[in-house]
Amino acid sequence: MSRLSLAVVVGAGDGRATSDRAFTETIADSRKKQGMTQSTYIIGADIIKNAFSMADYVSTIEKAFELYGRGQVQMPPKMYLTFDKGDLRCMPVYIPAMNTAGVKNVNVHPANDNLPTVMATITLIDPDTGFPLAIMDGTHITRMRTGAAGGVAAKYLSRADSKTAALVGTGTQAASQLEALLITRPAISKVVLFDLRQESMEHFADTVRQTHGLEATCANSVKKAVKNADIVITTTTVRSPIVKSDWIKPGTHINAIGADAKGKQELDPAILKRAKVVIDNWEQASHSGEINVAVAEGLITQKEIYADIGEIATAKKPARQTAEEITVFDSTGLAIQDISAATMIYRKLISDPKTKASIKSFEFF
Repeated sequence: MSRLSLAVVVGAGDGRATSDRAFTETIADSRKKQGMTQSTYIIGADIIKNAFSMADYVSTIEKAFELYGRGQVQMPPKMYLTFDKGDLRCMPVYIPAMNTAGVKNVNVHPANDNLPTVMATITLIDPDTGFPLAIMDGTHITRMRTGAAGGVAAKYLSRADSKTAALVGTGTQAASQLEALLITRPAISKVVLFDLRQESMEHFADTVRQTHGLEATCANSVKKAVKNADIVITTTTVRSPIVKSDWIKPGTHINAIGADAKGKQELDPAILKRAKVVIDNWEQASHSGEINVAVAEGLITQKEIYADIGEIATAKKPARQTAEEITVFDSTGLAIQDISAATMIYRKLISDPKTKASIKSFEFF
């Protein structure tokens, strides 16, 4: 077990740096003598992947939306830092009912070559002391909790008899969306795919057949993919609409997942005008969600948004009310999703002595 000093040595002859380091070490030694040491666990993706199933994520995210809907969280909107080649998003939350708090930091750098486009870390904080309990990989958690949110939205907003799902975009997030959807809408038997990358689309179709045992077909246009679908899931990075209103039949539910920054949009704004639109958070969605362009152009207003997902999960507002209505879930991602999932994973791992012993830890203080 290692101890990291927080003092920064700025020069070999810097007496102040040496003094600061000695002071930090004195505090640490004093805490040890009093039996006050506590470790911060460093938890990587490999351990996290084996700790929680998609069913676990779906259950956790639904409960998180319920807490959010009851107003039982402190959660400022997502904050952005914009760089020349990407951005950094900071997402803090305090969840009293779970006695947990934390911050997720996640970047989006599309031009990365040797690094992933999206990378995330999560820091869990003990609300009673402010101590950092864990620093965790957040990339896998982000992927899974986003998929789970789509599954929860479909549970409330899609028709219970939905059988055909269309996926526009066949990347990593599409896989998570489908996995969660099949938990909350197990009657789905057919998947229709569209992606500009033919090889990716065909590989995804093979995976769907082998992993889920479903009928999977590849369409040669977005129109053909979505026109007969009961549920449409979009996970692209486009900045102009690719799903047209005329292609969406009455009774369709849409999970709009891809828009996550200002200027991005996947849906024809006419769809939003026809639909019962449910968002996760107004500040985030109007800034960077599917509705952001339509709001900026004055095509829709806050009054036209039907509800947020917390209001739906707590039944403050009815979910789907008729078989004919079109519903849209605009997902931007909430900090409560990340921190609730990370907390449950952390507690599960630490409660097992053998697993706990295998996780790296540091004494920062």
